[in-house]
Amino acid sequence: MMQLEMDFTAPYQAHSGTSREAASAIKGKSARLREQVLNELRKHPATDEELATVLRLSGNTARPRRVELVEIGIVEDSGLRRKTASGRNAVVWRVKESA
Repeated sequence: MMQLEMDFTAPYQAHSGTSREAASAIKGKSARLREQVLNELRKHPATDEELATVLRLSGNTARPRRVELVEIGIVEDSGLRRKTASGRNAVVWRVKESA
C-alpha cells in the first residue's frame, strides 16, 4: 500500500491562518486516515457522510482522504446515489476492482 503513504499536501485557504494550521496538523495523520477510509470502502460502498459517521470523523477529515484515494486511482464513483441526512443525493463511492 505504498500509495497510501504518499505525502499529500492538505489543501488550505491561503487567507486563513486556522485553515493553514489545520492542514499542517493533519500532515502526519493523513496516511492512517486514508487507510481507514479505504478499509471501510472495502467492506461496502459508502457516501462521504456514511464514511464520516462510521469512522467517527468529521466530514472535513473523511472527505479529503476519500478525494485523495480517488486521485491516486483506488476509489471511484459507483454510479449509485443515496440520500444524505438532509435529503440530498450523494455519490456512493467504491474501491476499484483493480485495486
